[in-house]
Amino acid sequence: MTEARYDVLGIGNAIVDILARAEDDFLVEQQLVKGSMRLVDMTESKRLYDAMGPAIEASGGSAGNTVAGVASLGGKTAFVGKVADDELGAIYGHDMRSIGATFDVAPLVGGAPTARCMIFVTPDGERTMNTYLGACHALTPDDIDPVLFADTKITYFEGFLWDAPTARDAFFKAADIAHKAGRQVSLTLSDAFCVDRFRGDFMRLLRDGTIDILFANEVELKSFYETSSFNTALKALRQDCRIATVTVGAEGSYVVTQDGIEHVPATTVENVIDTTGAGDLYASGFLYAVAKGLDLKTAAALGSLAAGEVINHMGPRPSTSLVDLARQSGYAV
Repeated sequence: MTEARYDVLGIGNAIVDILARAEDDFLVEQQLVKGSMRLVDMTESKRLYDAMGPAIEASGGSAGNTVAGVASLGGKTAFVGKVADDELGAIYGHDMRSIGATFDVAPLVGGAPTARCMIFVTPDGERTMNTYLGACHALTPDDIDPVLFADTKITYFEGFLWDAPTARDAFFKAADIAHKAGRQVSLTLSDAFCVDRFRGDFMRLLRDGTIDILFANEVELKSFYETSSFNTALKALRQDCRIATVTVGAEGSYVVTQDGIEHVPATTVENVIDTTGAGDLYASGFLYAVAKGLDLKTAAALGSLAAGEVINHMGPRPSTSLVDLARQSGYAV
């Protein structure tokens, strides 16, 4: 097998995040469920934008954030997602290329606008997300470049892709190309809301070997196995997965293989500002380490380090060099 050009390629929804601070009372007034993610139409997106306070715009999307983290660690990255030929689409493309990621998907012309997510961050750092997918739904198998996916060590998919049938087709095409080239395929469950809708599909992907590496948090995992017991869910996951990692917030994460389950402590963060992107950046550190041949415990620790950086400020992507932070913390990256 030839050496891959890219360490990690992310495929997912290309979304511009619009973040604003909000009090809990505001969420109640707007009938928003704290900590949730919901899909909204353009009308509701505009209504929330008009209601929110001072905001910042940041290119986001789960897989896009993960790609940004891998790039910050010094990895070679690429991203596949659909934006529109509009102002937000141009911003998104610029942001991806500015971090060194390859992003060559043709923008959508004459269709829905670029996706955006209205994110309200409460004083405890929790984020409540309201996503308008727009142009993301236009991702199709035609956007999958076989050479690109065959030339990547690990392809990383976000579960949110399952909301669009053509994006699912793109997923299967890309996964097939990756595996035929001897590469690995990974998936994040994305959100309990997502798991509830597509549990059966995700379970089949895991059990039939389409997914080599699975990412989840505690809530998603319990939803996945339809149990209130975290330990029960972990044991079930061990039977189904090749490699999986489950984050449990400040308690760290668990690395799960058929050989066993190992707990890895979290990086200590004194002041949590905004948890947006925490899971995405954890995946960055983990995937980068696996792509570089490091052991799984080190991968989980590096994931926690990256997640700890992103929750220390507003926005879903690193504000400091992760490779410098990792080296300062004693990692050989």
